[in-house]
Amino acid sequence: MLEILKNITDRLHGEISESTFEGANIVLYTKNENFFKNADAKIKEIVGDLKKRIELRADEKILLDKEITEKKIKEIVPEEAEITQILFDIHRSSVTVEAKKPGLVIGKQGSILEEIKKTTLWTPIVQRSPAIKSKITENIRSVLYARNKDRKKFLNEVGEKIYSGWTQEKSDGWARVTILGGGRQVGRSCFLLQTPNSKVLLDCGIDVASSGKDKFPVFDIPEFDISRLDAVILSHAHLDHSGLLPYLYKMGYKGPAYMTAPTRDIASLLALDFIGVSYKQAATPLFSSVDVSEMVKRTICLNYNEVHDITSDIRITFYNAGHVLGSSQVHINIGNGSHNFLYSGDTKYGRTRLLDQAVNKFPRVETVQIESTYGGKNDVLPPRQVTDELFIKLVRETVEKGGKVLLPELGLGHAQETLLRVDEAIRTGALPKIPMYIDGMIWDINAIHTAYPDFLSSNIRNQVFQDNNPFTSEVFSRVGSPQERKEVIDGGPCIVIATSGMLVGGASVEYLKHFADNPNNLLILSCYQGPGSIGRQLQEGAKQVTIEDETGTKTINVNLRVELVNGLSPHSGRNELMNYIKNMEPRPKRVIVNHGEVSKSLDLASSIYKVNRIETTVPRGLETLRLK
Repeated sequence: MLEILKNITDRLHGEISESTFEGANIVLYTKNENFFKNADAKIKEIVGDLKKRIELRADEKILLDKEITEKKIKEIVPEEAEITQILFDIHRSSVTVEAKKPGLVIGKQGSILEEIKKTTLWTPIVQRSPAIKSKITENIRSVLYARNKDRKKFLNEVGEKIYSGWTQEKSDGWARVTILGGGRQVGRSCFLLQTPNSKVLLDCGIDVASSGKDKFPVFDIPEFDISRLDAVILSHAHLDHSGLLPYLYKMGYKGPAYMTAPTRDIASLLALDFIGVSYKQAATPLFSSVDVSEMVKRTICLNYNEVHDITSDIRITFYNAGHVLGSSQVHINIGNGSHNFLYSGDTKYGRTRLLDQAVNKFPRVETVQIESTYGGKNDVLPPRQVTDELFIKLVRETVEKGGKVLLPELGLGHAQETLLRVDEAIRTGALPKIPMYIDGMIWDINAIHTAYPDFLSSNIRNQVFQDNNPFTSEVFSRVGSPQERKEVIDGGPCIVIATSGMLVGGASVEYLKHFADNPNNLLILSCYQGPGSIGRQLQEGAKQVTIEDETGTKTINVNLRVELVNGLSPHSGRNELMNYIKNMEPRPKRVIVNHGEVSKSLDLASSIYKVNRIETTVPRGLETLRLK
């Protein structure tokens, strides 16, 4: 570790005042202004030799005064960029410029950023201002900047640990993965990846539709030791993949969690909502907002296609999974190319309005782990056009009868796809102009979408860049209080979209209580309904359901119309899963099937083997598979 830093500083002939790590990245500080402005070629040469990301920054002693810097930035950046905030991190010599049009802050080929850097000596970072104001995004950024000295120390400690055993040689060691949750079930996804040098957790979720021990991953096994855990990787923010991560920090985990920036923001929001739901159900929350804050402080965000070492023998790259905003497939390079393992998380191998389809072309892959939520032989999803037409037909029929439409949704992914569908239908006249009310955390998640358009489909991204943001459509109205909710319930025909998607809590249950008795009303179930959930009971034809709220337990009669419309699931359907493997480059040697009910997982694995002659495995919970 020390040899790497010494090698670099020696080659730069004493111009470096401090050398440190930011995770796997190497950061150098200099007090020589002239060297700072003209050292690019020398740094690039060293990067080429070491194959590591190296950044040169100005020592805080030569930085321009903050007030003067802010004034200079506003002079350099065109007014049309609409700067909303300028934040300084003096401990890392960086200044974050938040603007409504970040492209104008960057300039052609980064020309404006370069001018800011040369003029002020601060290293500029650009962020997009959300088109919808988001408290969660503001709070996360304030947490990261409030204790930036601690953040710098933490990142350096992570880097020291990575480089303590780092080598450029290929390893002949073993690698194995243990199923702590998510084997032959949907929910509580959690997998322990082990090598001779590393222990890494892939996802850390909760099964919201279960109770008791089945709700959580199994951690009470000999090989799981939280004090020896090197890293956690989150594929995306849904609770069945992220919901227990704050609890790890509560239990003493001090290490990094790797994810994309949208995943960090949304996972934090869902965790805080999970706390709120617990209180509403008169239950003691598993963790507190302090634990969520600790998670944020120790998150390291990566972009797609960015190669990053996370331990001495594991390197990861995120690829678009097409599932929800910021969702990632995690390509894991073990032992400098000794074995390449793809943890695909949840995927959508098909274009949607919201996202581009999942990537399935990689440099190398020997083993791939794939979901099977809709992997059964009968899970062939209809074409999007057919689903759109059915959805519009059902809504139109309900409105014409004077009824209300309830759409219980997962706050992330499917909800945004539904919103875009309704907005388009009303704009084109396919649906009459009726109000669409958004209740629950969906509004805040929409706001996060507006902050990260680079993760959205090319079509939506272009709309955002052209100031035609679909998430700010006048069709949508937010429900933000019990009084506003009462007005919706007492009012006329409308569409209500609310969490949770399985009707296991949240605003959707409140609306169900009031809508259930009227046969003119419509409930559309369009996302996965976990076994035991109210949503699954209604999907299977139940005419009475029992719900729990702050007033206790009550049984309600169900007279409203219930329809299942699953053609726009953010998960891949059966054909998409088969085509994902069939078209995958390179061809994997083994496929591990998880994240599905038993029959669906087994059926998908059997079909993949028969069609492709690739070894398949469907592990149970607590099974350990040797990858290499």
